[in-house]
Amino acid sequence: MSDMRPEQERPTQRLVAVPPPQSRPPDADELLARVGRGDERAFTELYDLVSARVYGLVRRVLRDPAQSEEVTQEIMVEVWRTAGRFDPARGSATAWVFTIAHRRAVDRVRSEQAGVERVRRAAAVSVETPYDEVVEAATARIERQQVRRCLDGLTELQREAITLAYYGGNSYREVADLLGAALPTIKTRMRDGLIRMRDCLGVALS
Repeated sequence: MSDMRPEQERPTQRLVAVPPPQSRPPDADELLARVGRGDERAFTELYDLVSARVYGLVRRVLRDPAQSEEVTQEIMVEVWRTAGRFDPARGSATAWVFTIAHRRAVDRVRSEQAGVERVRRAAAVSVETPYDEVVEAATARIERQQVRRCLDGLTELQREAITLAYYGGNSYREVADLLGAALPTIKTRMRDGLIRMRDCLGVALS
């Protein structure tokens, strides 16, 4: 008698459906590169990815919610217009966007301060200002100029890190995230930058 099983009794091989691999969502670097090529859909995705964090950074500098929303929109328009200038060799896309955001926020603060100064000067034309207030205003202006001059003497990373920390109110960890750098690197650069600032201001004020 043959040991071969009848054809209908042979085990059949069951096919298991394998789900297709899920595509990884694009990161900010990929999206910004596509935005630089005029991809509007990539800009929408990039906006959704970073706009809330941009607003948070601007809000810490400006404090005012309405102005922060307005400046955030200006920043994202600038990102759309200048995305082609992004160089991934010089840092991450998020660091590039946050640098634009911080610069815009600081520019708005300076613009507001300049407006206040213009109002004060106009008022001083018709109102006699006490001598002590004149001295105080002149001293504050000189100190601001000295600080700006000393900041300009730092490296780019030192200047950005110190500005984000002491003018933007960010922690070391937040500065590291914003600039796309390692936390120990940020701490070292800020320490060295503050030493240079101290020496510069010490010479300027002596």
